[in-house]
Amino acid sequence: MNWRYRDTVLLLCMFAFFVTYFARLVVSPVVPFIVDDFVVSNTQIGIALSGMWIAYGVTQFPSGVLAERYGEKRVIAIALGGTAIVSLLTAMAPLFVVFAACVVLLGGVAGLHYSVATTLLSRTYDDIGTALGLHSFGAPLAGLLAPVTASWVGVRFGWRPAVALASLVAVPTLALFSWRVRATEPRHPGRPMRERFAVAPLVGYLSRPPITFTIAIAIIATFAVNGIVAFLPTFLVEHRAYSPTLAGVVFSAYFVVRGGTQIGVGVLSDRIGRDFAIATCLFSGAGGLALFVAGPGLVAVAAAVLLFGVGSSFFASLEPRFMDVLSDAERGAGFGLVRTIYLAVGSTGSFGASLLADLFGWGVSFGVLAVLCLFAFGCIVTNAALNLGY
Repeated sequence: MNWRYRDTVLLLCMFAFFVTYFARLVVSPVVPFIVDDFVVSNTQIGIALSGMWIAYGVTQFPSGVLAERYGEKRVIAIALGGTAIVSLLTAMAPLFVVFAACVVLLGGVAGLHYSVATTLLSRTYDDIGTALGLHSFGAPLAGLLAPVTASWVGVRFGWRPAVALASLVAVPTLALFSWRVRATEPRHPGRPMRERFAVAPLVGYLSRPPITFTIAIAIIATFAVNGIVAFLPTFLVEHRAYSPTLAGVVFSAYFVVRGGTQIGVGVLSDRIGRDFAIATCLFSGAGGLALFVAGPGLVAVAAAVLLFGVGSSFFASLEPRFMDVLSDAERGAGFGLVRTIYLAVGSTGSFGASLLADLFGWGVSFGVLAVLCLFAFGCIVTNAALNLGY
């Protein structure tokens, strides 16, 4: 095997994604400890977590604009350094309002990475579905390590050291990325940034039917995945009476499955088709959520983990669907824009899931997420069957 520089870039972009995802994931396994410490409700912590994911989504578009002006390497380095600093601030928060503000800020700095790295890789690889699948492997890798580690640290030392773990992985990754990745030339270093925020071009991106349709599907699917990622450990503790440690193990297992299927979904997307891969994921995700709620015993939970792990891998096919419509010159700001929209709206899944849980219980909450996945599946299948062109 001949190792090339572009493989180094892909590997380190994956590690950077691992860091930014790890920092957001370590909060979920220790939610019960945070709730007890600050004496808040599931809905209140859900608002804070939704704020984190919304901030993560909102920074996708400006991150693409910044990369066009200053280069991808600089923006990714800022994301890594900011993640390290804000994770420490979150762990030291004396009041819940300070904690919530820090969590939102954490989402914002972490969000600077993904769109920029995706654009960089799309300029480097022809098989972007496969490349983006490999890049996205950073998320399930973080999911494998973050829940178990955070749960173990949280039980023994409290939630604050657990949240601070993100800084321990961010600093060495920043050093390695800065050392091994070459400076990238900005695409538009002299273009005034206000031009990239002009309304007319942005409306032009969104007026294309395939982009509008894909954004709608992405919002629905992201809403469901966000609710799961934020509250699966809490769901397992409160709905199925699992211990925090066992809940952390199940949460990690979910990310193992997601990691194993993420690359496969990207390859399936390149070889058979975007919509086939997306529909397969959505149907699988709905089945997994149904088993989480109603399936009997640990065997049903294991099957649910397998199905929803596949279901939440849809990003590896959905994001190349955007790239197929955008030209090379549009991918920096254009992809950042669509990421901002669907993540900002879909990230309310944390709030929606927690509110439904407080009002009707976790079973109803996860059941609603399953119905949403089925609805998105129906939309994709109808579009393909009737050749609507969206």
